[in-house]
Amino acid sequence: MGDTHLYNVLGVSRNASNSELKKAYHRLAKEYHPDKNPESAEKFKEIRNAYDILSNPEKKEIYDNFGMQGLADGFSPGGPGGFPFGDVLGGMFGMRGGFMGSRHRRQRGDDTTHHLRVTLEDFYNGKTAKLQLSRTVLCKTCGGAGGRGNVLPCRMCHGHGIKKTMRQLGPGMMQEIQTTCPECRGEGETYSDKDKCGPCMGRKVVNDDKILEVHVDKGMRDGQKILFRGEGDQLPDVDPGDVIIILTQIEHKKFVRNGEDLYYKHTLGLAEALCGFTMVLKHLDKRQLLIKSEPGQVFRPGARKVIKEEGMPVYRNTFERGDLIIEFDIKFPPPHFIGEPEIKELQKLLPEPPAISIPMDDESVEEVTLTEVSNSRRNNRRSEAYDEDHDHFNHRGSAGAHMQCAHQ
Repeated sequence: MGDTHLYNVLGVSRNASNSELKKAYHRLAKEYHPDKNPESAEKFKEIRNAYDILSNPEKKEIYDNFGMQGLADGFSPGGPGGFPFGDVLGGMFGMRGGFMGSRHRRQRGDDTTHHLRVTLEDFYNGKTAKLQLSRTVLCKTCGGAGGRGNVLPCRMCHGHGIKKTMRQLGPGMMQEIQTTCPECRGEGETYSDKDKCGPCMGRKVVNDDKILEVHVDKGMRDGQKILFRGEGDQLPDVDPGDVIIILTQIEHKKFVRNGEDLYYKHTLGLAEALCGFTMVLKHLDKRQLLIKSEPGQVFRPGARKVIKEEGMPVYRNTFERGDLIIEFDIKFPPPHFIGEPEIKELQKLLPEPPAISIPMDDESVEEVTLTEVSNSRRNNRRSEAYDEDHDHFNHRGSAGAHMQCAHQ
């Protein structure tokens, strides 16, 4: 029986699932968090460390086989059969890959990447999505052999696995091109037609569809990766690669995320900005937040107010949250909306404008009229000015031409 201390810290068994580990961690972290229980800071660190190790497949495999000492020595997990002897020696003696290095290590297949579109609500509340994965797996009928009977050298590549073709580039110039043999797929050997496996037709692999359950935890971010180890394409004598899911956030219509904080824009009427308002904000978990301004509080365009701990949950620490920041815009009434009687009433309520002295007997004083700016008028003025300069240039150019002819 290996080291079970980390399992005891979380109060779970060695065969606990990821879901059980997560539930145990959230329960204990909430109980022993220093904000609620200042004397339990060390206990909280121990709980977080235990979860960080057991929730990581690689670290958990090392811990289950070698305990905490294996993690300290930097051991690396092996294939399905556990830890290769060479890797163990490499961890013990500081040699990368053991005595012989990686010369005898099995080749590893390519990783497969998929993008999963996720809404901001999913990042806030958490979600489990099902993703259908198409891949190749070893044929179960022939066990990945491709057939039975005598193995023959490939007739197309004569057992080399490479097909060579010549291409003429020009007179007396030839180029040799080497490609993987399509008949044996680079293996150099094949079976006769009667000895080939029926289901895979000698290819050793068949197509297979698998459903992956992708758990989007609360607080995850745009661009974050979720790893499924060994779920890539299977090939003979090759360790399958990983499937990497990249989370891609769909733009939200009302909320903008910045780290753990959420930003929300709200427009007030002029009366609301001056006299107070009441609004209801529908949050990402469908809660209705009732928001009221304080009496006498005046809101200016661009004003920002914060609601503490109503932002995004913190990843792997979901009882902590960022803030919700609301930015206010003010919608002013259209021109000439207020009549003369209303203006007089408003002037009684609002602060008086600063007094200025107008020396009307001064000849330098001239009264002007304010009008709306017209973009088309400005553009026309610029175009007219350009045409005048252009005509003036043409006129000067013509005069210069006459002078040049006269000079000649």
